[in-house]
Amino acid sequence: MALDERTRTELEAAAFRRLIEHLRKRTDVQNLDLMNLAGFCRNCLSNWMKDAADTRAVAMSKDESRELIYGMPYEEWKTKYQKEAANDQQAKFEQAAHKH
Repeated sequence: MALDERTRTELEAAAFRRLIEHLRKRTDVQNLDLMNLAGFCRNCLSNWMKDAADTRAVAMSKDESRELIYGMPYEEWKTKYQKEAANDQQAKFEQAAHKH
């Protein structure tokens, strides 16, 4: 299938927005779970968003990029949804040595 650049970008943006909405609804899935299973998490997505903004000289703070991904301030999300990591989760994370 051949897509022009604009259509491809629009489709990618729509898929990304759907991923973000899905992650916002799945507050039961912890960032550590995502890192252990997929090698990235909500924080990674927010960092990638900020990197893209920086590349295009768009002013965006780390807090602003996190709020775009989480749908609320990061500290609020942590208070509402983040749970203490289980020992096995933490061990798996450390064994994988993610470099994000």
